[in-house]
Amino acid sequence: MSRGRQILLYVLVVGLSVALILAGLWSGVRHYGGHGTHTTGGVRTTAADTFAHLLLALPVVLLLCHLMSRLFQRMAQPGVIGEICVGILLGPSLLGLSWPTGYHWLLPESLNGSINVLAQLGLIFFMFLVGYELDLRQVRGRGRIVLMISHVGIAVPMLSGVLLALVGYSSLAPHDVGFVPFALFFAVSMSITAFPVLARILIDRRMERTRLGALALACAAVGDVTAWCLLTVVVATTGHSSGFGVARTLLSTLVFSAVMWGVIRPALARLEGAGREQPRRLSDAAVLPALLAAIMLAALATDRIGIHAIFGAFLLGVIVPRGSVTVEVASARMRDLTVTLLLPLFFVYSGLRTEFGLFGSDPRLWSWCLTITAVAVIGKWGSTVAAARGLGIPGGEALALGTLMNCRGLTELIVLNVGLDLKVITPTLFTMFVTMALVSTVMTSPVLTLIDRLANSRRNRKDDNDPQRGDRGRRHGGLDDRHLPEADLQG
Repeated sequence: MSRGRQILLYVLVVGLSVALILAGLWSGVRHYGGHGTHTTGGVRTTAADTFAHLLLALPVVLLLCHLMSRLFQRMAQPGVIGEICVGILLGPSLLGLSWPTGYHWLLPESLNGSINVLAQLGLIFFMFLVGYELDLRQVRGRGRIVLMISHVGIAVPMLSGVLLALVGYSSLAPHDVGFVPFALFFAVSMSITAFPVLARILIDRRMERTRLGALALACAAVGDVTAWCLLTVVVATTGHSSGFGVARTLLSTLVFSAVMWGVIRPALARLEGAGREQPRRLSDAAVLPALLAAIMLAALATDRIGIHAIFGAFLLGVIVPRGSVTVEVASARMRDLTVTLLLPLFFVYSGLRTEFGLFGSDPRLWSWCLTITAVAVIGKWGSTVAAARGLGIPGGEALALGTLMNCRGLTELIVLNVGLDLKVITPTLFTMFVTMALVSTVMTSPVLTLIDRLANSRRNRKDDNDPQRGDRGRRHGGLDDRHLPEADLQG
């Protein structure tokens, strides 16, 4: 067929089709009219606007989180602190206060639901990763010293939290919340240690392979598990007004944990063992979808039980067998998506709920914020240092260990959002606890550096008096691990 005939055929077919389409539309308008077009179009326009706002907000959030994370890393701070600060900067405390028009344009209220859903999804994936990366082998062989330090470092801050709740219940608690759930949540919030952030600090300072670093990780691991168990009790207490309801929720939680540990964990181990000896039943490409589905089902189970969805995801992460290459690869891919996209949205959502403007010029509220921060820092640091010194750990290492245990960061934000969702705490108290979490985390690296310098200075003076000492036994800067009680560390 010649080129001219091809063009003629194209014009005839396409032109005739277009003419018939227009004729059909014109006939339909004459027959049915335009009724319902405006209403349907309005709904679609609203949905399209929300989606467009989300597509606009996400690049801004991701770019700012990346820049702030790099900035804080250059200041010897964990990058997660910069991401938390982005959430506060984009929230009503700064952007909403200094430029309300820009705040409502970038993050309108219509986005809150979408951001919350994505943030909660990222949260359960992150809690799985926390459980998966929680190396319980760190605790083996260090039982007595780890248990005593971690639990003293939880019990004393919890006691201080209950005492503060006694004083502040009438003025700080929501009107329809009883004293017991309020005080228990207050106490747990004061005792948290952020295991992921602490691990990041140790890696950045090259302390993770020292005995002091291993001891800190082991104490944080035990403290994390204990804190999540205590939070489970708090959530169960909050959700039921009767003792029977609390007991039923706790019993259901114990049954779920027993099934996960006694049935699912061995089954996963056998599956992994069979996969090493025989052809894999599950392809590598199917591991990630299967893992995501298992996380969401575990989260759904604990949510239906009456505790938060994060507990199911965390427990699944703890019981998944280690050493599987396919699971490691799938977890790495999940971490990339979670840490890069979903977790920053959790920080933004937390920032939207943090309102320093609620304090206003009320000196009572500002004094409460200062008191909570001071008591939390002193209680956690002091109790850990005292326990370590009582077990024979020298002053410098004990001070460093107390400083590391005082790091709260992201884990504290997770706990606080749970409390705010349950309405156990008010937005004002939420903001006070966020302030405490930021202060206690930001101070960790500078205080460690100060302790390191003081230890170096003291050692240099001793070396001047005894030249044979030299740099013997130095493991990391001025923190000398050789003084840690070897017997206790080895069990």
